[in-house]
Amino acid sequence: MRLVLKSFLLIIMMMSQSIFAASKSHNLLDKELSQFTNIYDFGNAEVIDDELVLNSTGNWFFTTKKQYKNFILSAEVKMPDVSEYSNSGIMFRGQVKKGENGTEAMGYQAEVDPSDRKWSGGLYDQARRQWLHPKHDTRSFPDEDFKQNMLTTWSQEMANAYQHLEWNEYRIECRDSEIKIYVNDVLTTHVIDSKDQQGFIGLQHHGSHQLKETGKTNNVVRFRNVLITELD
Repeated sequence: MRLVLKSFLLIIMMMSQSIFAASKSHNLLDKELSQFTNIYDFGNAEVIDDELVLNSTGNWFFTTKKQYKNFILSAEVKMPDVSEYSNSGIMFRGQVKKGENGTEAMGYQAEVDPSDRKWSGGLYDQARRQWLHPKHDTRSFPDEDFKQNMLTTWSQEMANAYQHLEWNEYRIECRDSEIKIYVNDVLTTHVIDSKDQQGFIGLQHHGSHQLKETGKTNNVVRFRNVLITELD
């Protein structure tokens, strides 16, 4: 009887924690996109049927006004069926970089990579150290802030977690220097890195040459259910 009571209390506690976490979850998308800003002079974002539709002529991040420190971010992303290059990602703890070419977003990026390379869910440091996980032969520049990679290899399970032309769920967990990325519930990145402890969220469109040349394209990136739970 005592064991049954303990089990029941444990279930109630777990349910309460789940409900509390859900109540703290905040949707970043609304029809007016009131929580976002465009730090670039190009790129277009609009909400259509509760989906955020992104289009751009160049590499572009649509960024939140607010900065976040420790959090769990979940989002679904769907890539287009196009022949030209398409790529996306979710920047987090992002920073603003100002240079000769104007203002751009810089920071951690959970990669969305439909190419044959299959590095979706990898960790890229945009406009800075480039590939942190997995390691690239010529474009990986970890520094003293990159403390440890908990997943030293890029497995077949990680490579096949992303499903092209379908909705893919990403989950990014940041707790101080510990960073985890999941793609469809598969852990693809787990690193200890102390470069940035706070910053904005940015949703990426890598750019369409067709749009730049003709003004028309079907190379659009879609996001939906972009939810964030702040942990402190």
